[in-house]
Amino acid sequence: MRTYRQLWHVENGRLLLKRLKWCDSFGSKLRGFTFRRSLSLDDGLVLVEKSDNRFNTAIHMLFVFFDLGVIWINEAGEVVDAVVAKPWRPSYVPQAPARYVIELHPSLLGQVQVGDHLQFLDEEV
Repeated sequence: MRTYRQLWHVENGRLLLKRLKWCDSFGSKLRGFTFRRSLSLDDGLVLVEKSDNRFNTAIHMLFVFFDLGVIWINEAGEVVDAVVAKPWRPSYVPQAPARYVIELHPSLLGQVQVGDHLQFLDEEV
């Protein structure tokens, strides 16, 4: 399985982010963006769970030093929640069950709404 994916917005036919780190192991999900000091417009990661769930896709912002745009997507690729997560908050839980948690620059949240569909594509080589 590839380590990086692209994020495609289905409704508007545009590439939202060219390179997202695919985090499907416990360690990669735990690490996330903790202890990093900055986030560029090109940075992003996807925390992957085995199935749709609210509890397993909750995140914390402890030891994260900047705002994050967070998008929760269910198995069908539908955005079920999105929020700007603030540093040092103990938890953010999606409003509906999700399988994927996308963390990216908060300025990109304006391009996505609840109900939109996003698709992961293999990264171009």
